[in-house]
Amino acid sequence: MAERAVGNSVVVGVDGSEASVAALRWAARQARALHATVVAVHAWQRPGFAPYAPATARPTAAEQRDGAARLLTATLREVFGPQDDDAVRAVVAEGAPARVLVQQAQGAVLLALGRTPHRGHDEHTAGAVVRACLEQATVPVVTVPGNRRSVPAPAAAGTTGHTVAPASRHGARWTCTVAG
Repeated sequence: MAERAVGNSVVVGVDGSEASVAALRWAARQARALHATVVAVHAWQRPGFAPYAPATARPTAAEQRDGAARLLTATLREVFGPQDDDAVRAVVAEGAPARVLVQQAQGAVLLALGRTPHRGHDEHTAGAVVRACLEQATVPVVTVPGNRRSVPAPAAAGTTGHTVAPASRHGARWTCTVAG
């Protein structure tokens, strides 16, 4: 079973979007004010492929997990720089994002999520993950607005699934815990 946030921690969902980057920055400021740690969580799911799709079109679970770890690592580097921060714990977990985030937030001080306005909708409309977390979380949920732009695809070093290798330019290491 994955180690969950406990006590004085702020859990934040990270999907690589600008809104999740804004939520991560907000969560870091809030955690400092509360003398808490940040638990940055990225949930990934195996995509459904048609049974007739060629096997080469289907990435393995390890490839998907490694991609998820690279995305989370790139986002952490963007927000915190190249050095691993002891006040930040990175978790990569397989599963539906809302379910993973609610589970990881059990016992935390709060759950922070990015909110991207949807085209053609009221800017205060929340997406499915935010709505599910608002309905199911047992801790306060904070949504941080972002815009429609996404963070570019990560260019982080490869992973083995548990620890992200140092980036050659920076010589830094971010460690992602793989849950589940």
